[in-house]
Amino acid sequence: MYNSKSKIATEFIDHEEILKTLEYAEKNKENRPLIEDILERAKDCKGLSYQEAAVLLECELPDIMEKIAKLAQEIKLKFYGNRIVMFAPLYLSNYCINGCRYCPYHGSNKHIARKQLSQEDIVREVTALQDMGHKRLALETGEDPEKCPIEYVLESIKTIYSIKHKNGAIRRVNVNIAATTVENYRKLKEAGIGTYILFQETYHKENYEYLHPTGPKHNYSYHTEAMDRAMEGGIDDVGIGVLFGLNLYKYDFVGLLMHAHHLEDTFGVGPHTISVPRIRPADDVDMNDYSNAIPDEIFEKIVAILRIAVPYTGLIISTRESQKTREKVLKLGVSQISGASSTSVGGYAEREEENSAQFEVNDTRTLDEVVNWLLELGYIPSFCTACYREGRTGDRFMQLVKSGQIANVCQPNALMTLKEYLEDYASEDTRRKGETVIQKEIPHISNEKVRQIVREHLEELHEGKRDFRF
Repeated sequence: MYNSKSKIATEFIDHEEILKTLEYAEKNKENRPLIEDILERAKDCKGLSYQEAAVLLECELPDIMEKIAKLAQEIKLKFYGNRIVMFAPLYLSNYCINGCRYCPYHGSNKHIARKQLSQEDIVREVTALQDMGHKRLALETGEDPEKCPIEYVLESIKTIYSIKHKNGAIRRVNVNIAATTVENYRKLKEAGIGTYILFQETYHKENYEYLHPTGPKHNYSYHTEAMDRAMEGGIDDVGIGVLFGLNLYKYDFVGLLMHAHHLEDTFGVGPHTISVPRIRPADDVDMNDYSNAIPDEIFEKIVAILRIAVPYTGLIISTRESQKTREKVLKLGVSQISGASSTSVGGYAEREEENSAQFEVNDTRTLDEVVNWLLELGYIPSFCTACYREGRTGDRFMQLVKSGQIANVCQPNALMTLKEYLEDYASEDTRRKGETVIQKEIPHISNEKVRQIVREHLEELHEGKRDFRF
């Protein structure tokens, strides 16, 4: 039986409740009074239930589709403005004992080159990332308790934070590793991680178990309950997501929102981020097995409705998606993107000779090209990590977002970190466009005192000082 506050996976992600929700949505997909009422209440920016969101997802009325897109854009601007947070993944190891059918890291794959970074390798990788201008990383590993134990991850985090190269520094390390114990989550918290990220892949239990036939990841409950253990271990910023294309997208869409509501109802704070990856070609993965892959228009609709349903949650899109797709979903709700990503182990410091990638990257532009593109579109590429470093995490962060006060620090911090990037890493064309955007955006800082401080810090950044934040 469905219980959003239960600690049991099959109760807070209840199969029968999802089926009832999908049936309800199908029944009401042309119920215009209901849909109009849902959209009207959504304007209060307090989010939607999974039932309400499912009705919007099912609806195909052209004028309603336009209203959904328009409202998503309005909510995005209200909470995130035109800021886009930048990050890059860093793959530490691709050794894995799981048998995931959709991932080339699966233990029986004999084609892929198995690699693991030494601490010296990490220094080279992180230095290369710093030379691009990155300040925020997402660590990625396969699951192998012997080759990649928690101690290795902790040592790697310590190494990353210690690397100072020219004006470069990684200021926030998010971690995407396999589901683990409360004790290990406490260790990650003590190591100073930002967000703990773990994708569910699919919430459909039977399908999940088929897709993960062997290895620790086969345990649906242990995996699904990982965020509860992370919260109990003191990590109050967690990131969830599904891999669209593994299962029927409507089912996983509802499961995703159920998980978000479970975290909110149980711990008082929902997910810090939601990621929306789509399955991509990869070594030893037969794409013909994934007939559930979703087209662009459905993908864009999912992003828009997620923005309406969970207005306070950051939405992440990676270089799995093309430039064209990323441009569309940035308007509809995405607030964080990766840039110049390598999904290979050791792919930043030098060009890989053997394939160790997790999936094919679709957007292959350099970070400077991505930043230039965002500036042309009118966005502020932000390298800010201030909230984590100032302790604005978990419920404290959410309170600031819900009250609208977060903009008082986000806008100034975005401009100052953009200025750092322009001074240290940008091409001449990017620098020129960036300076234009900064001067255009300064007057939009509502607090006069803050506005003056930002002007002073921008001048100090030009003179060589670094790392100012509110």
